[in-house]
Amino acid sequence: MKTLFDNNTRDELIRRINSLDENSLPAWGKMNIYQILKHCILFEEMILGKKKYKRSFLGLLFGKLALKGLTKDETPIKRNMPTFLDPIIRKEGNIAAERMHWISLINEYADFSNDNFIHPFFGKMTKEEIGYFAYKHSDHHLRQFNS
Repeated sequence: MKTLFDNNTRDELIRRINSLDENSLPAWGKMNIYQILKHCILFEEMILGKKKYKRSFLGLLFGKLALKGLTKDETPIKRNMPTFLDPIIRKEGNIAAERMHWISLINEYADFSNDNFIHPFFGKMTKEEIGYFAYKHSDHHLRQFNS
């Protein structure tokens, strides 16, 4: 399975991220390109240990089961899956700057050091699960914008 701890996988994602611009439109979902870039940045910052979020009650009950389902194979994340990370993100901003910010965070997986990461919904994750899920999350949103 693809993981963000693999150099070739990171390079592939970066090429796809670089294809996003102000003309990128979603195939599904409510967020525009700027909002999805910000969402993905917040996600990477969380995984990399730069932001922390509280565990959700539903995650305590069902998180491990859901994680197993998402990381068992290469099946992409389904469209319109609910998100735990739904802060209010303004609708407009500098797309090029946010794209570069996301890329810089993707590159940080080369030196990943947040082995005690606890996801707000899934709970404690192994490094292997983190790599798989981080890839699937990025891939999901890039597919959302046809990239």
